[in-house]
Amino acid sequence: MKKKMLFVTYLDEHPEAGFSYVIELAKVMNEDLMVFLLREKRMPGDNDQVELTDASGNGPEGLEVSAPETEKKLAGLVYKCKRSGVNVDLLSLDADVVSAIEDYFRHRNGIDIVLLGPNISEHSRISQRTLKRLSDAVARPIVTMANQSTASPL
Repeated sequence: MKKKMLFVTYLDEHPEAGFSYVIELAKVMNEDLMVFLLREKRMPGDNDQVELTDASGNGPEGLEVSAPETEKKLAGLVYKCKRSGVNVDLLSLDADVVSAIEDYFRHRNGIDIVLLGPNISEHSRISQRTLKRLSDAVARPIVTMANQSTASPL
């Protein structure tokens, strides 16, 4: 069984942020990718929990994602992975970061590393204490990603 890395990001706010880096990292480490797309607030027409698709185009019958902008975002993410040769499983959840990750590790295994997207770590959405608790619970390395700051030179 091939190893997987878990990338967690919010679907509501630029889910593609950091995605290119994650794809390259998966290629270098020769691992598949599991992506949690979390919804912080309800988006019109979204269901509570929808398993989406993988890079080979396989997915459950009757894919139920009705918001056009959401569909475009997801199609773009899957296309990037397919073009790069990385197998990806996307899972859309209405949950917070900690409960989604803890619940996954409570019932499944096979993830080597957890990557938290830039939109999760910016604005201190996850505290150091929570991050430490999560790290202890999953017993895997957790990497937080940040956007590159654009500072003007002095």
